[in-house]
Amino acid sequence: MNYILGIDIGTSNTKAIGYTANGVAVVHTNAGYSFSSDREGYHEIDPRLLFDAVINVIAGAVKAAAGKNLIAVSFSAAMHGIIAVDEQCNPLTNMITWADLRSMEYALKLKDTEEGKNIYRRTGTPVHPMSPLCKLMWMKDNLTEVFHSAYKFISIKEYVFFHLFGEFIIDHSIASSTGLFDIYDIGWNTDALRVAGITAGRLSDHVGVTYIAKGLKNDYHTKLNIDSQTPFVIGGSDGCLAHLGSNALKNGDVSLTIGTSGAVRMMMPQPVYDKEERIFNYLLTDDLYVSGGPTNNGGNVVQWFNKNMAGKESNSTEEYNWFMGEAAKIEPGSGGLIFLPYIYGERAPIWDASARGVFFGINGSHTQAHFMRSVIEGVSFALYGILKTLEDSIAPAENIYVSGGFINSTEWVQLLADVLGKKLQVTGARDASAAGAAIIGMKAVGMIKVITEAGSFFSISASYDPDLRKHEVYKGNYAVYSQLYNKLKDLKK
Repeated sequence: MNYILGIDIGTSNTKAIGYTANGVAVVHTNAGYSFSSDREGYHEIDPRLLFDAVINVIAGAVKAAAGKNLIAVSFSAAMHGIIAVDEQCNPLTNMITWADLRSMEYALKLKDTEEGKNIYRRTGTPVHPMSPLCKLMWMKDNLTEVFHSAYKFISIKEYVFFHLFGEFIIDHSIASSTGLFDIYDIGWNTDALRVAGITAGRLSDHVGVTYIAKGLKNDYHTKLNIDSQTPFVIGGSDGCLAHLGSNALKNGDVSLTIGTSGAVRMMMPQPVYDKEERIFNYLLTDDLYVSGGPTNNGGNVVQWFNKNMAGKESNSTEEYNWFMGEAAKIEPGSGGLIFLPYIYGERAPIWDASARGVFFGINGSHTQAHFMRSVIEGVSFALYGILKTLEDSIAPAENIYVSGGFINSTEWVQLLADVLGKKLQVTGARDASAAGAAIIGMKAVGMIKVITEAGSFFSISASYDPDLRKHEVYKGNYAVYSQLYNKLKDLKK
């Protein structure tokens, strides 16, 4: 039996899933790790921990799939991370992740300038502290010695490929999320480089997502127990590949993900410029773009409430199910209690890292369970707002495919269907980003000619039709929700 190994390098764990050509998962391994946050707004991970996790999950998957034939290894990785390294790719910093907000002031100063607006137009990446562009601006002033001595500034996938193959390369999909890459010219953007204070030579060589590396160095083929000439496909970003791996292959298809954070996406043959700068445009391939918006606030907000409001110290499945069970006891609309879920700032559609959360409309009848339901409704409203932005900018949603940890809660998926007023479909793919990586791997090694041929890779495991009566209730709450940020933003301390 032949299989392709899809690797998804995330900010909390790395997964390896082996897929057959028809989408059957035959092996699954994962490894977790922790981040460091020694001061407010900082979010870092030791890249050596991430690299070890990649080696361990590949080796574990190959061992578990003994007797099956590995065709290729293909990669997905989290966007927006940056590591300063020397010429031998030794890290001079930890990986500063997408969740790191230390460059907030730099983003705010650049965002509304003509230069900032032009950079958004050309790179497709909103000006925000998440982006490596803004992180480099901060580093130049605050880690000056490291900034000037670093040989390259790279992402975690670049770190992995250098240590496995000895070359600094970045795929166009990851590059297009840096705020430094021109998505029209397919190259490093000179205006963004000037603002960041670097030259293109301090970034990796950019390659297409189907680029294949062979010839594992330093006996890694022995450690992984695979042939040294096994194709390693560079793949793309986790967001773009989650879209692909959700079965969102046609015009009008939408992928919606809720994990730690969340996102809503559509795929187009060209980027979609939004003059209000509410959405991103990232490359999936050189002729397919994924447009959409992420929210910082997803399952992490449930964890926040469980720990800080409900006194639950762990993030166990049992306590998550308890939360959802309590929330389900309350009628839709939470008795008029509305939650603006910006606990961790926000990205789309407002792109304000300093945004803050609000419970609005509290009265004496509200119990803890009302607050819990309003948390789920608030996160769902955030995604509804992003979907409406996409529909305004691109086209109406025809099919919505959902993925992420939230699909384990039938209550939440049904609630989201009711909020959106649209049917939601869950595919059988175990991990959407890893599945997307596997599909890119299939394209790279010639198993499929175009990625839209991957439709047979998927099956629908569940679908949720909206209750339109409940949708009307939610529309009333959303009408208030959608005004809260603009009315309150100038009152932030």
